[in-house]
Amino acid sequence: MMVDRIIKKLPYTDPFLFVDNIESVTENSIVGNYTFNKNESFYPGHFKNNPVTPGAILTECCAQIGLVCLGIYLLQKEGTNIQEMQIALSSSEMQFLLPVYPLETVTVTSSKIYFRFNKLKCSVKMHNKKGAVVCTGILSGMLKEKNNE
Repeated sequence: MMVDRIIKKLPYTDPFLFVDNIESVTENSIVGNYTFNKNESFYPGHFKNNPVTPGAILTECCAQIGLVCLGIYLLQKEGTNIQEMQIALSSSEMQFLLPVYPLETVTVTSSKIYFRFNKLKCSVKMHNKKGAVVCTGILSGMLKEKNNE
């Protein structure tokens, strides 16, 4: 499957899409990246005169790449023809180690812990351009095709 097709299946758009590119994907892992635009809506208020990306947004970026993109790949690999996705993040446990500033590019690496009954649990890490770990954690969620009935 072409990685650009995974991104097109995401149920997000600007200003809440935090995936620029998928570098690689297998049934056990995914690597992708995102560059935080200096005009992101949350920067003016977080923090005054020193914009820093909120931890909730870093978690969302990790979830979009490491959980949802990988989940789309796995569902399609199983033969599910996904038109529209429904996603529910069921748990997150993140540790934040370094700040991310406007115009920084981050890379998210996710390793599948398990995928069964449409529940995906992953170990995620976010690195900055220097290769330092920005945040790390465990995310899990439920993924399914949207039922339009």
